[in-house]
Amino acid sequence: MKKDGRATYSAKSFDHLRGLTGISDAQITEHLDLYAGYVKQVNSLVQELSEMRADRKEAGKDFSLAEGTRRLAFEYDGMVLHELYFSNLKAGGEARPTDRQALGRALAETFGSVEQWLENFQTIAGMRGIGWVILFEDPVTERLTNHWVSLHQDGIPARCTPLLVMDVWEHAFMRDYKATERTKYVEAFFKNVDWSVVDQRLREASTVKPAA
Repeated sequence: MKKDGRATYSAKSFDHLRGLTGISDAQITEHLDLYAGYVKQVNSLVQELSEMRADRKEAGKDFSLAEGTRRLAFEYDGMVLHELYFSNLKAGGEARPTDRQALGRALAETFGSVEQWLENFQTIAGMRGIGWVILFEDPVTERLTNHWVSLHQDGIPARCTPLLVMDVWEHAFMRDYKATERTKYVEAFFKNVDWSVVDQRLREASTVKPAA
């Protein structure tokens, strides 16, 4: 979509998320509303920053411009991570990737087995605090690594490709579960993973290599 000649972002539709196991439609609706807020904030900040640069010519001591830029990183990464999160879920998901998938083979190669990877991922997801747990592929070594990301823009390894994205902010589960029941949400999450999407992300990443 374009506004005043500039491209803007639109909230994506995730109608396929109805009927998940252990994650209610009401929870998803509330979560999608929050995601739409990120999209709105990104468009607003892009507009505001453009106007600031035009009006003030990016003065070196313009702290409002600096703060707006910081906020844009938070809102933009929040928008994208939510899109990745919703996209790697579906009703009737499988419990784990299969050895027939490139993802399953890559996880076994890096972690010893899919089960050992899953244990590591779930252990990270159970840590105190709010944030994201993300499985990344390093395009240089092709190794897979699990990462904890607190704020959306803090802790993401540069150049690596996100494959499986799990939201563990409390807004992702507290309509369905108590704050102390995150483990139940993590279990529900893994009943709804669309491994074909995660596998496709890995295969696409493998075709794009960084420049030397």
